[in-house]
Formats: sequence, structure tokens, C-alpha cells
Amino acid sequence: MKIAFIQTGGTIDKDYPKSEKGWAFEIDEPAYLRILKKLNPSFEYSSVLGLKKDSTEITQSDRQKLFDLCKSIGYHRIIITHGTDTLLETATFLQKISGKVIVLTGAMRPERFTNSDASINLGIAIGAVQVLTEGVYIAMHGLVLPWQEVSRDEDTRKFIRVVTS
Repeated sequence: MKIAFIQTGGTIDKDYPKSEKGWAFEIDEPAYLRILKKLNPSFEYSSVLGLKKDSTEITQSDRQKLFDLCKSIGYHRIIITHGTDTLLETATFLQKISGKVIVLTGAMRPERFTNSDASINLGIAIGAVQVLTEGVYIAMHGLVLPWQEVSRDEDTRKFIRVVTS
């Protein structure tokens, strides 16, 4: 089993280092590397830098770069860590990629925080990417769903299943 992890930035990768002008969040090294170190996985993986941006700053050009990266990467299973604000837009953009299992995940609080959801979201994504069939999926808030079945509740900001009739 081989899994490619792609960093795009977002809250999951934010750190709170002291900058020259006070305290500010900055995109740090991939959170998944710290989580994988604790996991000591029994699968092979690679770490790929896609972007280092807050998801509100991701452009269509950035999404095209990510699309091209996912298509060209030699792994069939891909996990993308991404900011939650535009995670669904990126998933929609990537949905035309065939022959790959792509799972996007992120966190509501930085992985560096003790009350972060990063480890559980990444753990769910790791388990899911190994058993899903090709397609693009979202792994957040205890759910793993195809991208087109996911919405975001405006009040709670949680990712939820879209109820269709």
C-alpha cells in the first residue's frame, strides 16, 4: 500500500510562532508528518508540497496546479490536507481525475493545538483511502463521503451529508 500526502496549507498546518511584528499564524511544515511519526505506519508514503496557503487565498490557477500534480503523481491513493474554507471548491475542481482515490481533509483547529481535530481527521482519511474506490472524497467530522454528497452547515461550520430527495 502506497499513499501520497499532499500539503496545501490551511488551519491544519498553521503554527503560532513569534514573528517580528507580534504573534500571527503562519503555514508550517505539513502536520501529517508529525501525525505519521506518531502513527509509525505500516504503509509506504510520500510527502508532496502542493501549496502553502490559507484556503481563502487558493486561486483557480492553484487548483489547476493541484489537479496536474494529482494526475502526474505515481501513487493511486492520495490524501490532500487543505483549509476548510474552500475544501469543497477544490474537491469539485479535482472530481474529473480518474483512476485515483483522492481524500481531502483538514482541521478546524491547528494540529499544534491540544484540542485539534487534525489527528482524527487524518486518521479517518488514511483508513478510508485504503478501501475506497476511485473518486474524490471528503473526510471531516467523522464522515467520509463522496465530494458531491457533502455540504457545510452555515451555523456550525461542520461538514455534513447533503440530504437529497
